[in-house]
Amino acid sequence: MLSHGQVVRLIFGLKLRELRQERGFTPAELARACDVSVSYLNEIEKGKKYPKADKILSLSKVLSVSYDQLTSLTLSRRLEPISELLQSEVLKEFPLEMFGLDPIRIVELIADAPAKMNAFISTLFEIARNYEMRQENFFLAALRSYQEMHDNYFEDLEEDVRTFCVEQGLNTAAPFDTTQLERVLVEKYGYTLNRTTLANHASLGRLRSVFQPKTRCLLLRPGLSKAQESFVLGREVAFNYLGLKERPYVNATFAVHSFDEVLNNFKASYFAGALLMEEENMVRDLQQFFELPQWQPERLQDLLTRYDVSPEMFMQRLTNLLPRHFGLQSLFFLRFDQARATDDGYKLSKELHLSRLHNPHGNALHEHYCRRWISIRLVQEARLRALTEAPAFVLGAQRSCYPNNDEYLCLTLARAAGPTEPAVSVTVGLLCDDNLRQKIQFHEDPTIIQRTVNETCERCHILNCEVRASEPVELERRARQQATETAIAALVNADK
Repeated sequence: MLSHGQVVRLIFGLKLRELRQERGFTPAELARACDVSVSYLNEIEKGKKYPKADKILSLSKVLSVSYDQLTSLTLSRRLEPISELLQSEVLKEFPLEMFGLDPIRIVELIADAPAKMNAFISTLFEIARNYEMRQENFFLAALRSYQEMHDNYFEDLEEDVRTFCVEQGLNTAAPFDTTQLERVLVEKYGYTLNRTTLANHASLGRLRSVFQPKTRCLLLRPGLSKAQESFVLGREVAFNYLGLKERPYVNATFAVHSFDEVLNNFKASYFAGALLMEEENMVRDLQQFFELPQWQPERLQDLLTRYDVSPEMFMQRLTNLLPRHFGLQSLFFLRFDQARATDDGYKLSKELHLSRLHNPHGNALHEHYCRRWISIRLVQEARLRALTEAPAFVLGAQRSCYPNNDEYLCLTLARAAGPTEPAVSVTVGLLCDDNLRQKIQFHEDPTIIQRTVNETCERCHILNCEVRASEPVELERRARQQATETAIAALVNADK
């Protein structure tokens, strides 16, 4: 990340270059007038060097500006967006090194072409404002990119889990005995667990846990399932064992203060999942499941029962292990929420795409996601079944065919809404290519529904769709635009 010193040097250099050009000096002429070398002046303008006070005074006299004006962090109106970016928390905290980017090189790019960079940065800011993007949107997008770069498998965290279990003498057989984690938190990390206080805070709704750092007390909401409590305890162990200082103190969606907080929360969550679903055992169980000649949903149910984790934890773990151990790298993960049964809207609250941007994907267009997706169909099914029975969740598989001819084998788990919980579905979609056909024997089972799907109703060409939630207005708009362009082209190219 860019340090304060780098920001100060870059702003000074940009300002110096702009003033030099406004005054009509070449680099050689200004260097000669201020008794410095051309190479030194070039390094100053690129933000690599910051001159001493006497040189700044000399530069200010030659350029006819005050010392204070030259050293302030205020750029001209033309370069103001660059100054805004350089001094923003986003760039200061953005983990450039994590993506293999040298902060100094970023500085050089800005310094080499400030006008072009200014136009580019202004465009980014305008897009961010138009779509109401906040700092946390950038951080969460950066985290997803980081996961995708590594196929969402992190060997160092897997090894940390193995080492931790050996050091603490833990039994990792499924289902994981989470009293072991409570013991570690209390005896090794000095925690106190409180399972009553959160019951007195109805306004906190679905919040499952709060950590009080001063007293090292972990507040747990009464009535949590074993799977929910196991995940909370696993995350707390991870924050301590991995030494992750900058962290959220609640388990739910939280206000993001820095990228380190977002990254550390991901690492702790990954650690918890790998702890509760030990890698070697789960890979063996998945291998047996994929070798089944027919789709048997009850066998997937058996795996969930065996590991005693939530559907979301289980499906997230699949995205860790399938790319590394099965070569299934072209996959996506989706989580949909529906706050109320009477609510027609579905919120795509989590998504991950490995290898490429797969369909379906989230959009900020306030359109209706395709109701033919199994992700949405199972939420509706879970809601209807909950009227007559109380299933923990429903599960299913579907082969979804998209307009670009891609086909995905989608495995989905969904649950109905509870008193404080929304209806939720989680889906892992696997590209139906030659590799999948070799690894998953039941992929062509005729009992698996095969459906043509699209992205949103507004962009869908499917005629007489039985579950359409909106007319194809965007498709119609594009058709009108194409007809207009064709008519104009015919007029332009007509013989006179």
